[in-house]
Amino acid sequence: MPDVTIAPACAEDVPALQGLLATLFSIEVDFQPEPECQRRGLHLLLADTERAVLMAARDRAGAVIGMASAQLVVSTAEGAPSAWIEDVVVADEFRGRGIGGALLSALLDWARQKGATRAQLLADRTNTPALEFYRRQGWRPTQLGAWRCAL
Repeated sequence: MPDVTIAPACAEDVPALQGLLATLFSIEVDFQPEPECQRRGLHLLLADTERAVLMAARDRAGAVIGMASAQLVVSTAEGAPSAWIEDVVVADEFRGRGIGGALLSALLDWARQKGATRAQLLADRTNTPALEFYRRQGWRPTQLGAWRCAL
């Protein structure tokens, strides 16, 4: 991956990140692309530099070609921070080159530096390529199911 860099995203990256989220949310059954919601969410992540990080993968020209985010929550099971990983997505034409793994690795390094002892994520049950990707990265499914409600 010599032509790709992984580093924290910045506000100028938001339009490109919104495009990646539109790709991701078109795959996931539970979400739909809503550009204004994604813009607000991205800015919230960028503003919380203590408890959140938004990583961008860039090609040699500096274009954003992938992204992933992590946020810290307190785990009473661990008695320590835990990292919640979201929005792992790489542009279609750049998949299969190790970029997703590099993004995850950068997030896990950040989480360790923040004192996290565990990381978790959600993946759409029907997104077989994503599920296989996470397995190859050493992630394992749990017995927990995801539930949600609107507030």
